[in-house]
Amino acid sequence: MSINMSYDGPEDLPTTIPVFPLDGALLLPRGEMPLNVFEPRYVQMIDDALRGDRLIGMVQPEGAAGGDASRPGLYGCGCVGRLTAFGESGDGRYLVTLTGVARYRIAEELEVDTPYRQCRVDFEPFRSDFEPGEGEDDVDRDSVVRTLRNFAKAHELTVDWRGIDGASNEALVNALSMMSPFGAREKQALLEAADLKSRAEVLIAIAEIELARREGDSAGLQ
Repeated sequence: MSINMSYDGPEDLPTTIPVFPLDGALLLPRGEMPLNVFEPRYVQMIDDALRGDRLIGMVQPEGAAGGDASRPGLYGCGCVGRLTAFGESGDGRYLVTLTGVARYRIAEELEVDTPYRQCRVDFEPFRSDFEPGEGEDDVDRDSVVRTLRNFAKAHELTVDWRGIDGASNEALVNALSMMSPFGAREKQALLEAADLKSRAEVLIAIAEIELARREGDSAGLQ
């Protein structure tokens, strides 16, 4: 999905953003994340974002802060996205799509009056995120696709291979990372990979570990 606004570098983004903690949610630059928003605090966050710059930072929660499960700690790295699609359900929910712009490091969480959380963030460590297709030529596409085929076969997954064949290396690696059924730590490792080549390698490694574990479990049942 295209973005009307042009973001050419960290200087084009605000230093303070609202954050949406969501376990297992992985947003990557130029990736698309559909969200079903129903909690009142996040409904207000969407309202405020639509009145402003339409930017929301996705981040995974990491444990509980001071034992307060309603306000868990946050991983130090997330990805900001722009609201590129919006719909109302008629029952108070919003159905929206975030398109990833760039990753960020959390510098500090701010004391705010809004019901949702806000952080001061730094995009500078991820300047390469603003360059579409950066590092595509370094990706071992054959290994990515081969691992995907093995994983899909083991898990009996239906895959649109025609769509896979037509996807760029960036779109392929990032889409597979975002839709992967892995846990929070694995998703975070994919998010924080230094570059596209590293993310592809992490994706392959995690998938191969999962396949080996699955094969071991199957052998143990025989």
